[in-house]
Amino acid sequence: MPGAGQRGRDELALASASPADTAAQAEGPLTDEPLTQPPTEPEPPQTEPGRLTARARRILSARGWTATAVTADAVMLVLAVVAALIGANAAHVHASEPWLVWTFPPIVVALLAIRGLYRPKITMQYVDEVGHLVGACSVAAMVIIAVVAFFSGSATGQAELIARVWAFGMVYVAGSRYVLGVTQRRARQERLVAQPTLIIGAGRIGAQVERRLEERPELGLEPIGYIDAYPPSEEQVPGRRKPVLGGPDELESIVERTGAEHVILAFLSSRGSDAHLVPIVRRCDELGLQVSLVPRLFESINVRAEIEHIGGMPLFRLRTVRPKGWQFAVKHALDRLAAAVLILLLGPLLLVSIVAVKLSSRGPVFFRQRRVGRDGRPFDLLKFRSMQLTADARGGSESLTLPDDTAPGGVEGSDRRTAVGRLMRRLSIDELPQLFNVLRGDMSMVGPRPERPEFVELFERRVTRYDDRHRVKSGITGWAQVHGLRGKTSLSDRIEWDNYYIENWSLKLDLKILLLTISAVFRPVE
Repeated sequence: MPGAGQRGRDELALASASPADTAAQAEGPLTDEPLTQPPTEPEPPQTEPGRLTARARRILSARGWTATAVTADAVMLVLAVVAALIGANAAHVHASEPWLVWTFPPIVVALLAIRGLYRPKITMQYVDEVGHLVGACSVAAMVIIAVVAFFSGSATGQAELIARVWAFGMVYVAGSRYVLGVTQRRARQERLVAQPTLIIGAGRIGAQVERRLEERPELGLEPIGYIDAYPPSEEQVPGRRKPVLGGPDELESIVERTGAEHVILAFLSSRGSDAHLVPIVRRCDELGLQVSLVPRLFESINVRAEIEHIGGMPLFRLRTVRPKGWQFAVKHALDRLAAAVLILLLGPLLLVSIVAVKLSSRGPVFFRQRRVGRDGRPFDLLKFRSMQLTADARGGSESLTLPDDTAPGGVEGSDRRTAVGRLMRRLSIDELPQLFNVLRGDMSMVGPRPERPEFVELFERRVTRYDDRHRVKSGITGWAQVHGLRGKTSLSDRIEWDNYYIENWSLKLDLKILLLTISAVFRPVE
């Protein structure tokens, strides 16, 4: 109840006072001296860590991020122009209108603003930012060259100068963006700039939102509690950890007590009507809160969804992916081409690995294991053998018992890895023979990781939407793996990421995953 916390503190203070103190307070002062207020002590000066924390919040928080990013980009672009002019002068490059290069920084900043790179975001992807940056710099350079060619008739020297500005600008701004991104990510992980967040709806979806925010502090949102007039019991929602602070009618007092800055609208309880959501959103806007929404049918909404309007009513037009359409046929052709090229390029490494495995212990070079791929079809997955063979291992596989919501992977049973195998698994070199699976058409370069038949049967009964991941070919790497879901990690999270990949698939997403795989390889798994 509102005010109960304050009453509890008053009662606790009264109970902790001694009887003599209580009597003295009841009788009043024992002397005739006037009762005076003790002098108030000045507040201690803020320490250096405190000042740094306040400065970090001011610079890296949602409101200060825009000014910080614009300033950093502008400074880097000006430095790029200066470096290009100095380099062009040293190389004796003569431009007809050299002053026009100073229009490059404002044009790039304007284009980046149009692309939304200065809006505060919950998720940050450096790869996406670099793509927008290359596009903005290229468009700005083409505009300046076109203007010079149109008015001067010749843009030869100007083009050479703009090419230098273009190259310096991309490198400088990309480096600045990387430093800012890493700094903000670390500040968020340490909760220096985390926004206190209220979750409206204390049901299963709300609990899932809480868990996601706790697992990923780099999102910059710190859950502090729920708002729900009729919350389900903790037995009905076992994953809920934060307290229910009150109902929607108490929103203003809850915000005052908690200092909340962000609100996420999850699904209200069955007795809480969705008709209450519009007044809640309006009240949040009046209180200066940022609002995010988990939409209905969120499992089916992807990046292809389009919003249209019929009068004042918005409609989401859903565009589902077609794994058996022509787009995936192009993907599979590119997969085989990429696999063939990588086998040729990595030929020396494959040969060295074959010799190392053969010399490390007795047994075959390759390890074959039955896995389930697209449409539930089984195939033999190839790996370099990384473990010693024993009598038990030759006779059959060891039985494995998994905890709830845990995917298989890593070292199962007794650790029989060889020294060579340990190194190969650490660097994922043991997965390289799967390039031959891709070449044969059993797998794809990117997709959900395949699982053994016995686990597929178990997980299809236990995990919602597990069989949806078999709509596409299995992959050597995947969206779940580059987000740290390798080895013995959460099975439900892995399925969620896999289905997200399928629903939002594009060749651009595949390329992004392949780039992220390079850094994911060096993260420890076992």
